[in-house]
Amino acid sequence: MISSETINNYLTRLASREPTPGGGAAAALHAAQGAALVAMVARYTTGAKYEQHAALVSRIIAAADELVDEALRLAEADELAFQGVIDSYKLPSGTEASNEARSAAIQAALIHAAQTPAQLVKVSRAVVELATELFDVANANVISDVAAAADAARAAASTARVNIDINIVAIKDGVTRSQLAQQTDGIEEKVVLAADALVKRVRERILG
Repeated sequence: MISSETINNYLTRLASREPTPGGGAAAALHAAQGAALVAMVARYTTGAKYEQHAALVSRIIAAADELVDEALRLAEADELAFQGVIDSYKLPSGTEASNEARSAAIQAALIHAAQTPAQLVKVSRAVVELATELFDVANANVISDVAAAADAARAAASTARVNIDINIVAIKDGVTRSQLAQQTDGIEEKVVLAADALVKRVRERILG
């Protein structure tokens, strides 16, 4: 399980000539790191100096911690879902019945595999939204980590979109393909734009 293994073990598995974990799991970990960075900055934005913002900061901490957990869940779900796609392609073929069963299994696995990155795009959006909320009140000593969080969420959203696309193009049913695409249409672009805008604001604040 990704959430309980060491970083070295995960990276060794990621670098191996094995199909899982892959880009989808890596994208989810980008999102998890982004959410964790938001939580960290928020925790540094506490105490008497920030008392007037206590309610906002407390809400952001709770939400960011939940997003870390959700992103880790999606990392593991993506690994399992992609393994399901691989297993479906290994099903026996050669007869009409086995060919039909294999084809149906592949399509079902591809549809399932597209769900996890779709959820991840939304998690990435939530991370950027929290980071943006936090920016105006954040402890200036760790303000650069707000930009780091935004960049991590942007990477997660962009990678998730590519993973959605690669699953969708292999799905034969046009209606299903369209429905899957519409789940996140436009969201990842908004995440990228919002992340870029936030990073720019952070740099302007740092550089004066």
